[in-house]
Amino acid sequence: MLTRRPHRRRVAPSLAVVVVALSLVTACTKSGKNTTPSSSVTSSAMGSGAGSSSPSQSPSPTSSQVAALKFSDCTGQFQTAIASDRALAMSFFCGKLPVPVDYRQPGGKTIDLFVLKVHYRQQKASDRIGSLLVNPGGPGGSGVNLAASLVAELSTNVFAHFDLIGFDPRGVSLSAPVECMSDAQKDKLLASNPNTRTAAGRATARKLAAGIVKSCVTKYGSMLKDYNTEETARDMDVIRQAVGDDKLNYLGYSYGTRLGAVYAHLFPNTVRVAVLDGAVDPVATELNSDEAQIKGFESAFDQFAADCRNRPACAVLGNPRKVVIGLMKSADVSPIPSSKQGETRKATGGLVMLGVLSALYDQSEWPTLGDALIKATRGDSAGLLALGDNYSGRDSTGHYANILDANLAVNCNDSTLRVTDSLVATKAAEWVSKYPIFGNNAASSLYACYGWPTSGHPLPPATATTAPPILVVGTVHDPATPFKATSVLAKTLGVGTVLSWDGEGHTAYPKTPCITGKVDSYLITAKIPTDDSCPAR
Repeated sequence: MLTRRPHRRRVAPSLAVVVVALSLVTACTKSGKNTTPSSSVTSSAMGSGAGSSSPSQSPSPTSSQVAALKFSDCTGQFQTAIASDRALAMSFFCGKLPVPVDYRQPGGKTIDLFVLKVHYRQQKASDRIGSLLVNPGGPGGSGVNLAASLVAELSTNVFAHFDLIGFDPRGVSLSAPVECMSDAQKDKLLASNPNTRTAAGRATARKLAAGIVKSCVTKYGSMLKDYNTEETARDMDVIRQAVGDDKLNYLGYSYGTRLGAVYAHLFPNTVRVAVLDGAVDPVATELNSDEAQIKGFESAFDQFAADCRNRPACAVLGNPRKVVIGLMKSADVSPIPSSKQGETRKATGGLVMLGVLSALYDQSEWPTLGDALIKATRGDSAGLLALGDNYSGRDSTGHYANILDANLAVNCNDSTLRVTDSLVATKAAEWVSKYPIFGNNAASSLYACYGWPTSGHPLPPATATTAPPILVVGTVHDPATPFKATSVLAKTLGVGTVLSWDGEGHTAYPKTPCITGKVDSYLITAKIPTDDSCPAR
């Protein structure tokens, strides 16, 4: 798979909410009737942290330049999609917000961001603090999806104080989506598993990546550069102003921690609270970050394997690591068919790896992975394909969400890594030896941005020394964003405090009462918890 692994929190319901949201875009944004008053924009909402930007960067629009965000009622559609008692207590509002394509040209072209507001109908005006803006990471994850998912997960206490604001970042899903790969290209990309320890394998990987990059450049031209982290952080400040908040309240997961840190760097004086859960290391080189992640997934697989041996239904696998490596090798020679009716794909080694990777994001998926591996050893890849599809956003018709496209665009625009065949050969030899399940794929992924044009939007640093205290939450056994990065991000911010959870899987909040209580308290009071750790349960 020649894309960097998305740093994103797994959300539920996933694709169902996206599909419903897609169906209501026209209804929400073309209706002449505005069912709620448009949010006012306060005169004091100017992001005073803009002065920390480099001379080449431009501030976000001032409050007088920000368009009013008019919401239309989309309660029925989202209540149907979420189908929970909690959703029945909420009102949902959808809207589109125009933002500059390039903030250095504020009077130029604009794109529309799709924004979802979730309001708890029993919220009292005296308790209201403002809005809580959320991001699931990726890059490429849908904030609309995340907000819908959090309806059933966050405590009533949070909803009593905040409206929840989810937005699809620029280039994602409902916000001017980047779509430069066909479904057929994505099928081919995810199934590929070239041996990067050989010259022929590297040539195959490079050719596949270069073809995808060419498709993106041909379709989008110079506009492609504007899908990047810096511009998205500036979009967040426009949303803050458009919903009428003087200060930003933010919850960011995984890559969303990078986005939140960049926002705090650009606009430190407009941050009220920020929870950054599942930290992406802000100072590590791209190669070191890649290696830390694949090392985390290999470690997570060992945790799964130990659990599998202790469960009779899974223990029949024997040595799970040996089984997976064997399946990957054999599937590259003879792909594994699926018993699912209508499925024409067969699982290659790349698709076996993808299914395994997907299940390691959360411990709750371990039984599913064990069952899928058992069936794969018996010649049925249906379970592994389903796990992989959940990760990549492929639906039952074979159509993909655009997370792979957006992930590629943002990562490549943020990247400064220049890849050569020699570099890939060196890393392939090293990583395949150290990380036998995920090392080859990681080496192939180094070619992802091969031939990508320079964006001119370097990733801003994560320093925010004049911002208020920021809570950085880390899971000790997080495979996707290894725990070590938690303290690194907190230190780099200059105002970060670590809250650790001795748990498994990707991200922590709101998975246990301890984590939930401490994070909720911080969001509401803006005071950092006195105890900085939580047990596994």
